[in-house]
Amino acid sequence: MNTHLFTDWKAGRVTLLALASSLFFSGCGIYTKYQRPDDLPTDSLFDKSLALAAPAGTVDEAADEPASLALLSWRELYRDTQLQSLIEEALQQNTDLLAARQRIKEAEATLLSARLAYLPSFMLTPQGGVSSFDKSKGSWTYTAVASASWEVDIFGRLTNAKRRAKALYLQSRDYEQAITSSLVANVANLYYTLLMLDDQLRISEETAANWHESVKTMKAMMAAGMTNEAAVSQSEATCRQVEASVLDLRQQIDEVENSLSIILGHVPGDIARGTLAGQEFPQELAVGIPLQLLSHRPDVKSAEQSLAMAFYGTNAARSAFYPSITLSGTAGWTNSAGSMVINPGKVLASAVGSLVLPIFNKGVNIANLKIAKAQQEEAKLAFRQALLNAGSEVNDALVQVQTARDKAQLRSGQVASLETAVRSTELLMKHGTTTYLEVLTARQGLLSARLSQVADRFSEIQGIINLYQALGGGCE
Repeated sequence: MNTHLFTDWKAGRVTLLALASSLFFSGCGIYTKYQRPDDLPTDSLFDKSLALAAPAGTVDEAADEPASLALLSWRELYRDTQLQSLIEEALQQNTDLLAARQRIKEAEATLLSARLAYLPSFMLTPQGGVSSFDKSKGSWTYTAVASASWEVDIFGRLTNAKRRAKALYLQSRDYEQAITSSLVANVANLYYTLLMLDDQLRISEETAANWHESVKTMKAMMAAGMTNEAAVSQSEATCRQVEASVLDLRQQIDEVENSLSIILGHVPGDIARGTLAGQEFPQELAVGIPLQLLSHRPDVKSAEQSLAMAFYGTNAARSAFYPSITLSGTAGWTNSAGSMVINPGKVLASAVGSLVLPIFNKGVNIANLKIAKAQQEEAKLAFRQALLNAGSEVNDALVQVQTARDKAQLRSGQVASLETAVRSTELLMKHGTTTYLEVLTARQGLLSARLSQVADRFSEIQGIINLYQALGGGCE
């Protein structure tokens, strides 16, 4: 057989094998980067028609569509200076947020370790000893060796580990943003709860004072024979009921102040605050497009980073099917040459290349790959559910704000009617043309309506807070 032909045939076969191997490796997925899935429900996560527009004539209709509420900083949305001070204090002292920042540092260290894995590792191992035979003079031996080892990342094991570590780092930042957003919302919710309770307490105290005067009036009327003891007793019982509600409200205020103090990271105490009537919020609440939730909502971003980590975990499981290549070498100085001692010492050097190919653990690798694929699918489903939850929360918040605003208009009319009813029944009772029961009913209805009016205003503010958080606001 012609030697040249045989040589050319071998070279061609090696080339074909190398080309086939290259195509196989490039198509097996061990080098691919994470791409967001295309089948996510990002077009109709929430109903944009529910977005609240400003009253007619207050907005330039020729202007562009306003930006999403999530793009406002919390200082622009919450304009109460005392609330701003509380939020800043919480961002500096809240223990959950401080712990989240430590988690970021851990992820940074993990990412740094994954990046350093590309570099060779070096070790210095000096050794020395003395030996003697049959009480002869001892002979000293020494070896000073520096060794190096470097894994060649041909099959993507280190690359996927680094990408996974980077996704973990980004997820830790998203977690910190989620804690920040939740913290801002919690402080605002508790603050406005205090303002609502303050207003309800003021209304209840005013009502209790009016009832005291009413009891005095009823007693005077009974002495004049204009009413009976039953009416006086009923008046006194209702007065005691209102006074009891005042005590309940004061207790609730103390409990909310304590809860807010815990979030702020200090011992319970009084919370300086404004009034509910002095709060201002934008009438127009733009929500943007559903796709923006992917870039604004920290919990959604965190879920996507979990999917990215699972994706690179699958790539790493595929990499386990291929060999690992390690280059190592040593260099140093020694005077030990087997059974002989050489003085002065001589140079010692060696270089080794190793290739480890999995053979008998292929079944384990297949099982690990199946596990990684299942975990990736679970992460994808969790990501999808996080998006659905986000859209649902936006819808709920929009409906809450709109409902509260509609109820506020109805409640204003109800309060005005009940105020007229109270004045009329009191006047009629003094002239003996109506009973005390009608007065009692009118007064209790007015108190309930005024308390509900305050609660409706708080519900509107709470809806704005929830919408802001649902859109991913407050993360800066």
